[in-house]
Amino acid sequence: MSDYLPIFVHFAFVVLLAVLLLSLHALLGRGRPLPGKAEPYESGVWPIGSARQRVPIRYYLIAMLFLLFDIEAIFMYPWAVVARQLGLFGLIEMLTFIGILGVGFLYAWRRRALEWQ
Repeated sequence: MSDYLPIFVHFAFVVLLAVLLLSLHALLGRGRPLPGKAEPYESGVWPIGSARQRVPIRYYLIAMLFLLFDIEAIFMYPWAVVARQLGLFGLIEMLTFIGILGVGFLYAWRRRALEWQ
């Protein structure tokens, strides 16, 4: 239990700090409702049209491919840390992993899944 004491102290400090800062903001902050604050604004572009319009399925496909290749990069960092300890076996495993993902990338590219139109 004593090994976890610093973690509990840190967690308690974080919670107290968050409560303190939010309380100070509520007490000292001035709410000035301006007309511009109520308008939606996202990514530097003023919204055009309805928020309920349909999104093309191609958007979700590109998002899924992005996640796939992002996860590939995440798996490569721990491997790079212990690459010397794994030796030739670890290198072959990582090349196999990259090869399988490369085949998937080529398939998506040939099917024109990466084109945005």
